[in-house]
Amino acid sequence: MSVSILDAGDAALTIEFGDAIDRGLLAAVNALDAAIARRQAEGGLAGLIETMPTFRSLTLFYDPLATGREALLAELQPLLAAAAHAAPAPGRHWRLPVCYEGEAAPDLAEVARTLEITEAELVALHSGTEYRVYMLGFLPGFPFMGDLPEKLRLPRRATPRVRVPKGSVAIATGLTAIYPWESPGGWHLLGRCPVPLFDARRDSPALLAAGDRVRFVPVGADDCRAIEAGLRRGELDPLDWLHADAGDRVMAQDGA
Repeated sequence: MSVSILDAGDAALTIEFGDAIDRGLLAAVNALDAAIARRQAEGGLAGLIETMPTFRSLTLFYDPLATGREALLAELQPLLAAAAHAAPAPGRHWRLPVCYEGEAAPDLAEVARTLEITEAELVALHSGTEYRVYMLGFLPGFPFMGDLPEKLRLPRRATPRVRVPKGSVAIATGLTAIYPWESPGGWHLLGRCPVPLFDARRDSPALLAAGDRVRFVPVGADDCRAIEAGLRRGELDPLDWLHADAGDRVMAQDGA
C-alpha cells in the first residue's frame, strides 16, 4: 500500500493510503484514526486538535504553536505502519427500513427502465446487498455507502434537484446513500428511510459511522408512516435497528 503525506496549509496534513474507493483503504484509514484516538486518550500526540477521515485518507488538524509537521509524523510512524496492514473491522450491523413505493421513490421507475429491469428486480438488488459505510460528509450524518451492485451503477442525474426530501435513499456511480436532511442533490432517489440519521442531542449525533454495515429492509408506505410516528412519540429509538452481531443492542423492529 502506497502512503503519501500531503500538506494542507500550516496547521494540517493529509495522509493518503491510495486513490480508489476500496475496503482495504477504508480499513487503513479507520485503523489509523482509531489508533490516534487511543493515543490521544493516553495523553499523547500533543497539539493534535482533531482528525477527519475520508474514503482513502485521514487529515490531521494541529496547533502549530504546540507541535509541527515533522514532530507529529515522527510520533505517527509506528501507527502508520500498523494501519497500512490492518484488516477491515467488522463494524456494527444495521437493518434499516426503506419504503420503495410511490412518492418515496420518485426515480424508481425511470431507473428500472434505464437498467432494463423491473422495479421489483431493482428493489430486490438494492435491498439484497450489504453495504459498507465508507465515510460521512456533505451533510451532517450523510453516509457514503458502497459497494453498489454493478448492475445498478449509473452516473448522477443530468439535472440535480433543488430539494431532495429528508430520508431519501439514493444511488449514484458505485455508491448508495441516505439524505439526513432536505437539501439539493443529483443522485437517483429509490426510496425513503424513516430512521433519523443525525440528532445533535445524542452523545454520538451521527447514527452511522465509517466501517458500519447496512442492509435495507423494504417496508410499505403504511409501515413507514407508522415507524415515523413511533419515533416522534418516543416509542421507538433509532438504535432499535442496530442488529445484535457482537453484543450490540437487538433491534426491536425488523423494518415493520
